[in-house]
Amino acid sequence: MGLKTFSSRSHASRGMIGFDFKEITKTTPEKSLTVSLKKKSARNNTGMITVRHVGGAHKRKYRLIDFKRTKVDVSAKVAAIEYDPNRTSRIALIHYIDGQKAYIIAPVGLNVGDSVVSSDKADIKPGNCLSLSAIPVGTVIHNIEMRPGKGGQICRGAGSSATLAGKGDKYCQVRLPSGELKQILSTCKASIGQVGNTDNENIKLGKAGRSRWRGIRPSVRGMAMNPVDHPLGGGEGVGKGHHPVTPWGVPCKGYKTRHNKRTDSSIINRRK
Repeated sequence: MGLKTFSSRSHASRGMIGFDFKEITKTTPEKSLTVSLKKKSARNNTGMITVRHVGGAHKRKYRLIDFKRTKVDVSAKVAAIEYDPNRTSRIALIHYIDGQKAYIIAPVGLNVGDSVVSSDKADIKPGNCLSLSAIPVGTVIHNIEMRPGKGGQICRGAGSSATLAGKGDKYCQVRLPSGELKQILSTCKASIGQVGNTDNENIKLGKAGRSRWRGIRPSVRGMAMNPVDHPLGGGEGVGKGHHPVTPWGVPCKGYKTRHNKRTDSSIINRRK
């Protein structure tokens, strides 16, 4: 995997940085593992916009990813590394020895021809899936379950990873990318390694059109709006610098919005 810098032949390509896609070995997805993805433009059944700045995007198919890794003690071989337009990470197509196929998130160091398995007796190598109780302390992990059998929910984006910081009888302590220390049931599963495509953070879109291809619509500053549309709107000239708020007056950019007492007990050290 690597980056590609475009030559400055236009205002759009000046400073544009993209992927070279050298790690991709298969350009078309497995048909049996894809479903159609209907566009809704972030509107509900009445046509009202429920999520701002979403709409458009290139037509795409959704790839069915196996986040649960429920096929236990059955070895599989990596057949291809593919691009997935629905996520920042790359995905790996694996073929089980019984003939079944599946997609998993491709970690760093997983190559075509490698063998992966979901088992508590598996080796500690990228792509294998084990229970937290079977993973040594200090191991880098991703695709971590929060409830047994629900499937991985934490650390699925490009370049993300967590560290198993400690183990107990019932719970294990996991250090998340945010710095938060969280305790998770020891029976929950996690995959070994760091999620691949680590250069994703260095991408420069270069022009507004590439955001539209991704389904990201323009966002207008509140100060540029009228008073009827935004709390920061209106006035003559530039304002005196109010704290940023949403169109509904809720503070943002640093304002903590977490109110979930049910899971507060699982947090040992909060994020910074």
